[in-house]
Amino acid sequence: MGLIVHKYGGTSMGSVERIQNVARRVAKWHAAGHQMVVVPSAMSGETNRLIALAKEIHPQPDARELDMIASTGEQVSVGLLAMALKAIGVDAVSYAGWQVAVRTDNAFTKARIQSIDDAKVRGDLDAGRVVIITGFQGVDSGGNITTLGRGGSDTSAVAVAAALKADECLIYTDVDGVYTTDPRIVPEARRLEKVTFEEMLEMASLGSKVLQIRSVEFAGKYKVKTRVLSSLTPPDISLAEEAVSGTLITFEEDDTMEQAVISGIAFNRDEAKITVMNVPDRPGIAFQILGPIAEANIDVDMIIQNASNDGTTDFSFTVHRNEYQQALDVLNTKVRDHIKAGDIGGDAKICKVSVVGIGMRSHVGIASLMFRTLSEEGINIQMISTSEIKISVVIEDKYMELAVRALHKAFGLEQAV
Repeated sequence: MGLIVHKYGGTSMGSVERIQNVARRVAKWHAAGHQMVVVPSAMSGETNRLIALAKEIHPQPDARELDMIASTGEQVSVGLLAMALKAIGVDAVSYAGWQVAVRTDNAFTKARIQSIDDAKVRGDLDAGRVVIITGFQGVDSGGNITTLGRGGSDTSAVAVAAALKADECLIYTDVDGVYTTDPRIVPEARRLEKVTFEEMLEMASLGSKVLQIRSVEFAGKYKVKTRVLSSLTPPDISLAEEAVSGTLITFEEDDTMEQAVISGIAFNRDEAKITVMNVPDRPGIAFQILGPIAEANIDVDMIIQNASNDGTTDFSFTVHRNEYQQALDVLNTKVRDHIKAGDIGGDAKICKVSVVGIGMRSHVGIASLMFRTLSEEGINIQMISTSEIKISVVIEDKYMELAVRALHKAFGLEQAV
């Protein structure tokens, strides 16, 4: 039998009853002879509650102390799950990230995993125990508890699977796989049986909430076989049926998958656009603008620079909406006077909509169809970004759902391949 990693999201761990269902599901896999490692999230809503408490103390909490607080939700989850497994006769042991240890850098609230010591875990597995490890957290070289950012439990699970060379990592969520787009917006959206790593990476980076982007990066780098499936199915469903359900992330493009030109429509409301006007058009100006932004640990997404006009240009880029004001503050205090730029403006009421598919490599006319579809709906495009397998546009936030529905229909994604 194999070594299997299960990851359970906050909804799956949302109540005592659901935790007991998770225990029954894990016990089923364990009884089949698999070595089992489980990485659960905090109970649904708990991390938000903890962060809200911190912000009642201070609107911008100290990052190190915030990680101390936010990490406790997962510790409750692993302890409860271990108890639930023992209650049904399965030997289990729980660990916090620092006990394993999951080593990270010291970028509090956004830490990145550097290494995982698997010795303790392997010892427990060889002794027949189910090992339960907190997701979302680790420890830096100074012994400080760190967290990996929202959705970090996915990253923890795939990283643990990579370190243990697990046969498969199963990501259990409140949806039964990866869809062509969000079924809440397009009821006709289809579940994909397979999706390539490249497509999943693009969809995660472009706003798909099914998997956190760094978890997909880990899966691709270490070739971790990963499947997204539902935890809301009966826990006693047959192992054979469960093992092939959901959506499998693959690393090879087979003939069946190549028939689909576009695999999905991704979108992200958490976007804001910033424009620095009348920027001197000279070498190095992009670095002078974005360097201080990077030093503030703010991620930049799309970038566009207009044509030069009388030696100046306008420079626009997008950031996460939560970091919009911080980015404006950095530009106003550290950039504008230094480069002798004009006004700095912004718009927090934008969104990004993207079409994704490996079929773009061998098919023409994708951009034309996308732009024509949006034009026919009266939707103006503000920014465009492309890669080999995706096209993204920035539009007004109020048109997002209309754009997603129109594009899903235009590319025939409701039809089975």
